[in-house]
Amino acid sequence: MKNSILIGIAGGTASGKTSLAKNISKSFNEEEVCIIEQDSYYHDVGHLPNDQIHHHNFDHPDAYDFELMIEQLKELLNGGLVNVPIYDYTTHTRSDETIEITGHKIIILEGILTLVEERLRDLMDIKVYVQAPDDIRFIRRLKRDIEKRGRSVNSVIEQYMETVRPMHQQFIETTKKYADLIIPQGGHNEVAIDLLTTKITSLLRNLKISS
Repeated sequence: MKNSILIGIAGGTASGKTSLAKNISKSFNEEEVCIIEQDSYYHDVGHLPNDQIHHHNFDHPDAYDFELMIEQLKELLNGGLVNVPIYDYTTHTRSDETIEITGHKIIILEGILTLVEERLRDLMDIKVYVQAPDDIRFIRRLKRDIEKRGRSVNSVIEQYMETVRPMHQQFIETTKKYADLIIPQGGHNEVAIDLLTTKITSLLRNLKISS
């Protein structure tokens, strides 16, 4: 018996996925909803030499541990408990610590490639794609990576041109066709947030009736 609902939020880097997820969650009780970042499931590449890590493609589907992600989401949807990995962006490794999650009726999974894997899409009750202009996304990413991840301007630009932009065109933009809803303006689109909140409330009501 399914105990929770899963909302998948995809979109390009710095498109507003996290803001959207947070603004949706504000409409519900804190104990009802949890947000899981797909980036938590990056493969640990801390063993690689620095020059290889520098050129590692973090925007390709192979960079993620989809098996663990799907296994843990299935467990959560069935009312179980999981320990979500914590990924350290500075060392590119998984922390020894994890985040324990259980008992939430609304699970929001957000990340650039949440819609790329069919087995993952099949678990979702609502599939969302957040859309933002390329230049806005790049500026946001540049600012974020410098301020929060200790990156240099040149390294961010190099990575963007080398992997982020081509992977967006090849793998991320193409998942738009799987979305139930395509949202411009991300977390600032109040109409879209209201629509999603209404739909989630309806799904919750049906979940309670069926249980």
